[in-house]
Amino acid sequence: MDIEQLARKSDVEWWIEPHGAMRVPGIIYGTEALVRDMDHKVYEQVTNVAMLPGIVRASYAMPDAHWGYGFPIGGVAAFDAHQGVVSAGGVGFDISCGVRTLDTGLHAAEIEPVKEALAEALFRQIPAGVGSVGSIRMSDDEMDAMLSGGARWAVGHGHGNVADLERIEEHGCMREARPECVSSQAKRRQRDEMGTLGSGNHYLEVQKVVTVFDEPVAHAFGIREGDVVVSIHCGSRGLGHQIGTEFLKRMVLSAAEHGLRLPDRELACAPIRSPLAQEYLGAMRGAINCALANRQIITHLVRAAFARFFRKHDLPLLYDVSHNTCKVEPHVVDGEERQLFVHRKGATRAFGPGHPALPPALKAIGQPVLIGGTMGTASYVLVGAPNSLERSFGSSCHGAGRAMSRHEALRRFQGRKVVADLADRGIIIRSPSTRGVAEEAPGAYKDVTAVVDAADQAGLSRKVARLEPIICIKG
Repeated sequence: MDIEQLARKSDVEWWIEPHGAMRVPGIIYGTEALVRDMDHKVYEQVTNVAMLPGIVRASYAMPDAHWGYGFPIGGVAAFDAHQGVVSAGGVGFDISCGVRTLDTGLHAAEIEPVKEALAEALFRQIPAGVGSVGSIRMSDDEMDAMLSGGARWAVGHGHGNVADLERIEEHGCMREARPECVSSQAKRRQRDEMGTLGSGNHYLEVQKVVTVFDEPVAHAFGIREGDVVVSIHCGSRGLGHQIGTEFLKRMVLSAAEHGLRLPDRELACAPIRSPLAQEYLGAMRGAINCALANRQIITHLVRAAFARFFRKHDLPLLYDVSHNTCKVEPHVVDGEERQLFVHRKGATRAFGPGHPALPPALKAIGQPVLIGGTMGTASYVLVGAPNSLERSFGSSCHGAGRAMSRHEALRRFQGRKVVADLADRGIIIRSPSTRGVAEEAPGAYKDVTAVVDAADQAGLSRKVARLEPIICIKG
């Protein structure tokens, strides 16, 4: 990105001043090095989002931003409930993709003797890869119940504990889902996919806590240096992708009918109060519940795998938070509280201390912000910063962010070599696809530490702990 086009507000905050049809400024968070390395399409997409009707305060890009479909990945935008729009491109195709982290109660030294066997057990227990299917077969009625109930439905069917629900965004169930707005094709794609990771950048990792940056918060989260945790990164699988595909097409076709002049057809959207937008929101909320149920089922499978090797370890849930959603949230704008439709696409919700949406055990501390890295570097646990609502509507980065396309990664890396190189470092990779490993090679991503440091410096979220992989089950 051409840094000369931006107004520098601080070492980690850059503005695109309103010009042309922009209704609000664009704000990009990141160090100069991170911003320079962003594709120019990020500048264009942040600018285009700032032109949409009803947008409030600013069009944001997080430190891990890269270009996506219409909205940048790493984009955040909030819209007025009366004059704004809802955009399927502002949520993305992998609706409610997110990260869930479990505390094993184990030390790294306890994992080492069974590491290979544990990796095999997890790989057999949790289906991964393109077209992967699980052991659950859902009837039409069960599908609708899952789309309405989310993780609550999963717990009710024996997949986990009621205590888990307190540590899940929305307490495990997104309200106002409308299963009737989810197409039969979307439901058909999901019928056999519950409890599966899928492909792409999705994974399950056994990780070691190598550094604690904030002892009091880490203690409150129940993590210490040397501890072992498990992180699950996946979303709503084929159902979410189908919903995104179908509604993007419908929004493109209806733009003229709604009087919308879009700077880019990929910014397809609909006025929030329109029947189309309400149908999308109902379907999207169903997909959020699908993702929450999916991660809950995988959690149950992980616990079963660990139980074969370790007794009296129930793997309590630290937190589960999504990073591809649109949610109605109250935010103070110009001294007035307003209900806004906050789109986060590749951006993690990061509410600070005292936020009413947090469970009692976390309210005084802030929301855990779970940041996925790569299978060869690190992931992070952060916590929502006190001023995150003012800085970014309570949002932070979601991961390392891609530095090169999957096509380029395939040209540069060989999956077998990536697996062998990581094995030399003591990191076990299990994947059904060497092509998938090459596409997700650590070198295909930005420096996650630089991204996290920028989010911390910008006041979006604060560093709590660094996690490094021991075992990675890759889709």
